[in-house]
Amino acid sequence: MLSWRERCLLGIQRVLAQAFAPLTWLLTVGWMRLGRRYRILDRSAVRRRFRDLLVEGDGPVIVCANHLTVIDSLLLIWALASVWNGALKSALFPWNVPEKSNYYKNPLLCAFCYLGKCLPIVRRGPRVEIRKVLDRVAYLLTRGESVMLFPEGGRSRSGRVSLENFAYGVGTVLQEVPRARVLCVYLRGVEQGGFCDLPPSGERFYVDLKMLTPRTEQTGRRGARDLATQVVETLVEMECRYFEKSA
Repeated sequence: MLSWRERCLLGIQRVLAQAFAPLTWLLTVGWMRLGRRYRILDRSAVRRRFRDLLVEGDGPVIVCANHLTVIDSLLLIWALASVWNGALKSALFPWNVPEKSNYYKNPLLCAFCYLGKCLPIVRRGPRVEIRKVLDRVAYLLTRGESVMLFPEGGRSRSGRVSLENFAYGVGTVLQEVPRARVLCVYLRGVEQGGFCDLPPSGERFYVDLKMLTPRTEQTGRRGARDLATQVVETLVEMECRYFEKSA
């Protein structure tokens, strides 16, 4: 349960993030398009599909994606909505939960993350601190916000989604917000071999979407694991489909 102060701080962050969204998005997208020459394949179709999936059912949305690079969240936000739609409709501008050690290294980067709707987390930190972040995620979902999570809990070192080693965070959130839906997103550069910090310049990105409503009869940690497993299994299926198409 969040305190009144914590709820107020999240509200302030949301208002400021939406107000500055045109500036932060233009800077980010400008760097990706012009500086790195990245391109989202069938971007218009991906965005249209995203909007359609949001309105097809009830309940807030958790965006769950595979994780290969340090800028996956930026690529996903760019792929799913335009600058102006994201600025006007909060649900099209998901909150993100980045690893604190990767991004919170200087005041400028901290400010950029704050305006980018980031909730920093220390993935292997104290369980009570991780729980506080997940409580914020659950609260935002109950307020109609969308949130982006990487169910693997970190970047894949093998370059493939693993069913052997993943976090239960998304399952814990789904237990707190049973109305939530999960939008599984598979993102991969067509020239991408595996683990790396930044995709190579000129990379083109494939994006696939599938809406999922995980359910379980189990409770506690077993329930969280079951729910998270359903999400990761879906990502594995999407990955297999990608490689079948690429063969």
